[in-house]
Amino acid sequence: MIIDKLYEAVNKRGNVCVGLDTELGYIPEGFRKQYTDIEEALFQFNKNIIDATYDQAACFKVQIAYYEAYGIKGLLAYKKTLEYIKEVKSIAISDIKRGDISKTAEMYAKGHFEGDFETDFITLNPYMGMDSIEPFVPYMKNKEKGIFVLIRTSNPGSKDFEYIEDKSGKRVYDIVGEKLEVLGKEVMGYCGYSSIGGVVGCTTAEDGIKIRSDFSNTFFLIPGFGAQGGGAEEAKVYLKNGNGGVVNSSRGILLAYKKHEDGEDNFQKYAREEVLKMKKELGRE
Repeated sequence: MIIDKLYEAVNKRGNVCVGLDTELGYIPEGFRKQYTDIEEALFQFNKNIIDATYDQAACFKVQIAYYEAYGIKGLLAYKKTLEYIKEVKSIAISDIKRGDISKTAEMYAKGHFEGDFETDFITLNPYMGMDSIEPFVPYMKNKEKGIFVLIRTSNPGSKDFEYIEDKSGKRVYDIVGEKLEVLGKEVMGYCGYSSIGGVVGCTTAEDGIKIRSDFSNTFFLIPGFGAQGGGAEEAKVYLKNGNGGVVNSSRGILLAYKKHEDGEDNFQKYAREEVLKMKKELGRE
């Protein structure tokens, strides 16, 4: 199971997930000017970040919207980035947040677990129901793939729907998590976690101990660290014995160079230093 590979990666390299939410404005000007092609500028920046951090990070999260925004050239950079993550024997999470049913969901599964955009994990939005998740299960059983499903997100608007309570006092995110735990039993790894993981934002840490306890077989993707306001203490609530989740930082790592006078010439160095700092804050040297 792919979840076992991610679990072992966390054991070896810590909980940091490097977010490659790359836009042209994030790339140092001098580096960007070396490339006249958008595809190469995006990919080469990503490649440098990957080279500087892959031995210290558990995985990489690539947010597809940042590449779709640049059209075909951007998607080619997205494709090459996923291929390079595989080349360095790391793990890729494609942050696509798809959510649809029936044949459409099957096509999303085929589009991101096979072919040009093949990846290890994808993110999904469950709010059309569990039948929007089920078409991905065969890939988890037979193709070493995994998913992270939105449970409780890190944005302020999460309270608009995710916190609504039923008559028994359960919130919507509780119900989503419970259903994922049940479905997840079909794709359990030897590590004790399922290849059906959950997205739980670390900017909102209340009830975190309960969430970790209630969803004991769910491995968490934990966004919101750094630029979005979440910190190590909030994130650690969702870990279990130092594992059970990866903590994503995107802008905090990609733009770490901006804090230093020589940053533009050494963005790789400062990205690596930010990853090492995160590891230490999360309790891993």
